Amino acid sequence: MTDSKPHKTGQCRCGQVQFEVSAEPLITMACHCTGCQQMTASAFSLSTLYPSSGFKVTQGEPVIGGLHGATRHYFCAHCMSWLFTRPEGMDDFVNVRSTMLENAQSYRPFIETYTDEKLPWATTPAVHSFAKFPQPEDFPALLAEFAKRPN
Repeated sequence: MTDSKPHKTGQCRCGQVQFEVSAEPLITMACHCTGCQQMTASAFSLSTLYPSSGFKVTQGEPVIGGLHGATRHYFCAHCMSWLFTRPEGMDDFVNVRSTMLENAQSYRPFIETYTDEKLPWATTPAVHSFAKFPQPEDFPALLAEFAKRPN
């Protein structure tokens, strides 16, 4: 008998912090907000949302970095790679930086957020764009549409 649960691993750039995901992604995103631009030193951040129950750190101790508020951004204390975020008020979810996962090229952004702050030359293949963040009532339909997409 084989384990049918998905299993993906990820790590920081230096490998001191490692994690695994044993759940299907709920949605993939590109965020163009100036905060993400500054934390990534790039035009946008890429992330994949997972249920918290399907995520665990397997090696190392990530530290909180970026802004130290209700939304917690976790980094490797050694190489300072931004690994994942625990969004404020959403303890059932973890937002993993897609580029920290194995096979990062397969995490094409499905939605893009904060397009009102995007650099004018930055483009993504996202299916849906939002000037800020989608409204909570938009998420059930977005998650359902993402789940139906061909892999």
